[in-house]
Amino acid sequence: MVANYSNTALEGMKVLDCSQILAGPFCSMLLADMGADVVKIEKPSGGDDTRRFGPPFINSESAAFLAINRNKRSLVLDFKQEHGIAIMKKMVKDSDVIIENYRTGTMDQNGLGYEELKKINPKLIYCSISGFGRTGPYAKRGGFDLVAQGMSGLMSFTGIPGSPPVKVGVPMADLNAGMFATYGILTAYVNRLKTGKGQYIETSLFEAAISYTIWESSIFFATGEVAKPLGSAHRLSAPYQALKTSDGYINIGAPNQSNWERFCKTIGRDDLLEVTKYQDNASRLINRLQLVDDLEKTLSKKSSKEWLKELENDGVPAGPIFDISEVWSNDQIKSREMDVTLEHPTAGKIRNIGLATKLSQTPGKIKTAAPLLGQHTKEILIEMGYTSEEIEEFISNETVIQNTNL
Repeated sequence: MVANYSNTALEGMKVLDCSQILAGPFCSMLLADMGADVVKIEKPSGGDDTRRFGPPFINSESAAFLAINRNKRSLVLDFKQEHGIAIMKKMVKDSDVIIENYRTGTMDQNGLGYEELKKINPKLIYCSISGFGRTGPYAKRGGFDLVAQGMSGLMSFTGIPGSPPVKVGVPMADLNAGMFATYGILTAYVNRLKTGKGQYIETSLFEAAISYTIWESSIFFATGEVAKPLGSAHRLSAPYQALKTSDGYINIGAPNQSNWERFCKTIGRDDLLEVTKYQDNASRLINRLQLVDDLEKTLSKKSSKEWLKELENDGVPAGPIFDISEVWSNDQIKSREMDVTLEHPTAGKIRNIGLATKLSQTPGKIKTAAPLLGQHTKEILIEMGYTSEEIEEFISNETVIQNTNL
């Protein structure tokens, strides 16, 4: 398996991605973007479940799948067949990383657990992503982002005061688990460069979500106070939230004293600087509801656009609240190459989110769109040294599947 990328930091890293849906595929996409050769191992019965997420579909291709599987190759492999396991183990000999998110025990039952595979390749970095972790009383539970958000506490303090439970608008537990997995893999990879040894890594949606309750947990540890929803307001700073203008809302970030003073002067409310209950951040935090009322009485006299211009001119941190269409028409997005167009075999021209991390010497590259199911099966098996006759036999026995729609 040889990647075609050059001048990328992870060129030469070979990754077998046995995961599906989001956390694992997000992790492998991040690695692929930086040059790793990622082979997406998919099940025969339709492949990654995300292929069926939708609508929307673009010429029968799931927009969700297209978003998180770029820069990868697809191999359909049946782990229920002896030859499927044998092919996987042969791939492991020449690979650096495995990513999997099966239920606890599934890979072991297939003879593909870490303890078995490290005998084949002691340098292997094996990353498991689960709902709750591979140990503990919840180890065998399945987990989804929504469940993890609920059990991590996130949903208990997200939303508007008095509202029903609200999840974070994006799949935060999934994405953060993928990010923590990437961080773990790269840490293990650096260690392997020093020691020559691989290792087992695991993270979970549950722990990834909990790890982001920074303020809420620190407050609870210090005081025993249980966090409640605050809308857009900050738990430890004020004013730091969305405030109403004459035609909508804008975000204001003026929690420290210098920004607070500039903010008051910009909106013509120098008088607030003399109010004792607003004299410092702690005071403003205690009196936040009254503070918001006082500020919105003034902000409601002008439009969001007018206020943002004045605030920007005076160096006060503030910004509009864009909907997704406004995000993708923004000039900053365009200048930072965050809107990337790719060519897909069946979907045609598609758009992807660009790279959020820019490296000066070894920049990441988005080269290929998400693969068709089994698009690269033959290609990968040939690279592994299998003959045409062997490959055809694997296909006829449905040990592997090669996409024929190209």
